[in-house]
Amino acid sequence: MRDAYSNVTVRETLAIVARTASANGTGVDRYLSGAAFQDALVIVHTGTITDGTHAIDVQESDDNTNFTSVAAAELQGTEPSIVAADDNKMFVVGYKGTKRYLRAIVTASGTTSGGIYGASVLLANPRNAPVVHV
Repeated sequence: MRDAYSNVTVRETLAIVARTASANGTGVDRYLSGAAFQDALVIVHTGTITDGTHAIDVQESDDNTNFTSVAAAELQGTEPSIVAADDNKMFVVGYKGTKRYLRAIVTASGTTSGGIYGASVLLANPRNAPVVHV
């Protein structure tokens, strides 16, 4: 089927919580349920950001253990550095690479009370459809 429900799914990498410290997201498998998703977006969504800088880095891995930062040439858009002016915003970064696992990490600096935000990975265009939503 050629519809969004059958060809797109979303997985959380950084839970939406109040953050004052750096954190690593959970790896997201692009081969979910045997679908082999060809396209991916990392979506960062914010609530209230009180202070500090929260730099988001998209990372990739072949084995869900050894992650490295994605090269700029393999990204579409810019990885955000979230600050107090970024309340209730959404940032989207495309991934053009071929690694199986993706995650977002955050490096927080200058925080006292920090901010509320999280990140998800949207997977699209599976080689085998339809997608099974769980």
